[in-house]
Amino acid sequence: MKTFTPKKEEIERDWFVVDAEGLTLGRMATEVARVLRGKHKPTFAPHMDMGDHVIIVNASKVVLSSGKEDRKMVHTHSGYPGGIKSVTYADSMSRKPADTVRKSITGMLPKNRLGSQMATKLKVYAGPEHPHAPQAPKVMEIPGAKREATKR
Repeated sequence: MKTFTPKKEEIERDWFVVDAEGLTLGRMATEVARVLRGKHKPTFAPHMDMGDHVIIVNASKVVLSSGKEDRKMVHTHSGYPGGIKSVTYADSMSRKPADTVRKSITGMLPKNRLGSQMATKLKVYAGPEHPHAPQAPKVMEIPGAKREATKR
């Protein structure tokens, strides 16, 4: 059996928009990573970037389940010895919610040049507005994700 390899001109990319208000971060991140990777398409090839563009709005209103906002930590490292910094998800979400959501999603993509290319198709905005209206994005529903009441 031969490996199917679509040609670059055969790849069709759609635009999707996700309203993250009240969605659980992990459930939303796994579905968005799946669409960015292209696994939802019948022409998926693991060695090519087959994914679609995803716009996430209201990233500041995403929630974490069971009190993880205060228990779970976000780590960053400068690359120097002793250069690790850790803050809680609540602090990270209050400072830079778009970066926190982006890091959660890109952590689920491949750790190579292909994953970096997939991550460029992700656009995250803390508020409800985005400048991608000319692309006519379709609304993407996250299956199994229930909207929880925001605590903020």
